Amino acid sequence: MASVAEGDVGTVAELARVLRWGFEELSLNKLATSLGASEQALRLIISIFMGYPMAVFYRRYLYFKDSYLIHLFHAFTGLSIAYFNFGNQLYHSLLCVGLQFLILRLMGRTITTVLTTFCFQMAYLLAGYYYTATGNYDIKWTMPHCVLTLKLIGLAVDYFDGGKDQNSLSSEQQKYAIRGVPSLLEVAGFSYFYGAFLVGPQFSMNHYMKLVQGQLTDIPGKIPNSTIPALKRLSLGLVYLVGYTLLSPHITEDYLLTEDYENHDFWFRCMYMLLWGKFVLYKYVTCWLVTEGVCILTGLGFNDFDEHRKAKWDACANMKVWLFETTPRFTGTIASFNINTNAWVARYVFKRLKFLGNKELSQGLSLLFLALWHGLHSGYLVCFQMEFLIVIVERKAARLIQESPTLSNLASITILQPFYYLVQQTIHWLFMGYSMTAFCLFTWDKWFKVYKSVYFLGHVFFLSLLFILPYVHKVMVPRKEKLKKAK
Repeated sequence: MASVAEGDVGTVAELARVLRWGFEELSLNKLATSLGASEQALRLIISIFMGYPMAVFYRRYLYFKDSYLIHLFHAFTGLSIAYFNFGNQLYHSLLCVGLQFLILRLMGRTITTVLTTFCFQMAYLLAGYYYTATGNYDIKWTMPHCVLTLKLIGLAVDYFDGGKDQNSLSSEQQKYAIRGVPSLLEVAGFSYFYGAFLVGPQFSMNHYMKLVQGQLTDIPGKIPNSTIPALKRLSLGLVYLVGYTLLSPHITEDYLLTEDYENHDFWFRCMYMLLWGKFVLYKYVTCWLVTEGVCILTGLGFNDFDEHRKAKWDACANMKVWLFETTPRFTGTIASFNINTNAWVARYVFKRLKFLGNKELSQGLSLLFLALWHGLHSGYLVCFQMEFLIVIVERKAARLIQESPTLSNLASITILQPFYYLVQQTIHWLFMGYSMTAFCLFTWDKWFKVYKSVYFLGHVFFLSLLFILPYVHKVMVPRKEKLKKAK
């Protein structure tokens, strides 16, 4: 009997060992390795796609139900996603959300609330960057926390505006101003909404409350007819995901740092930077398209009707894909990429700096805020400094072409339009890649090495144009055109 028992125990132990080995083989880490990705990246992708079954559950069982149930669902699912990705580090977001609620309640609708919120939330985020920073891009708790930081700052500003006389607010401020007093459950549901917790998009508390109250639907009193629009964005996101997955092993920023890259001809280094600069953005495009589909499915993407009474589902759009793929201008790319974050910065930073009386200074400070919001690495500052410089030069060039009869006539020659477009696109994506080099390589020793290998081409080209274009404008724009403009 003893031998039989021992044999059974041995069999069970062996079975347990086999099962344990099997589970290890099926672990996320093993799966991620087989896909050529990190475990954290795989967890992120899984979490983003999990938004779809959550949205289906919400539509099926919670739409038009009591608001407290909806807030609880959003808070619970968002916290679950946070725990799945970052474990116990979810306490960072819990702390900031809880303290933000207390700031609103204790300080009320005052400028002190806004300043305290801005200083505390940004300081917490920057401290997180400081203590967790490495020389590489790591998916850690600070990634969703930067999204949360903007949400909570916007919440405080809208709450402050809600206490003002409506006549003193712009139409945009009236739209976002919070008249009621948000409860802790409302703030939690707003902060942890599963469709936007990890990578955005940004949306206001008022828009979120319309979702909870069942107002964001194209069919009043019924669940929104948004399945097809959501699947379209999901499908487009999958196309970008497949493209990125196939190309990512072959086009990497690491190659920019190799001796092989340095030893190639100058034209090759520039062309590689151009192709990489376009391709590297696809991972962001993928995430935003997939999450936009989740938001559309829930109804959060509803944005009223167009002139033909057709429902618009772009309230949470972070990408204008066609514009992104076809625009030959830097300002076009900016207008098509990370739309909701750019709109947030315009609404809560740029327009609030109107008192400075200088549009370019306001724009510069807004870009400085964006750079710090992304992180403490020098590469972010260099990237947004380049954006500021490029946009100024592009506007000056466009103005010169518009006001110079000679250049206007040349630009309007139909047969040369394809050539102009090709040249513009080449310049556009070459220097987008140049700017993104600093953004993606983070530290000065890395981006400086790559910039040196291309002789700081972007800085030389645009700084030269910045100083040359005014003199060209004087020569090529007739005096009567200037006088006409002055009138």
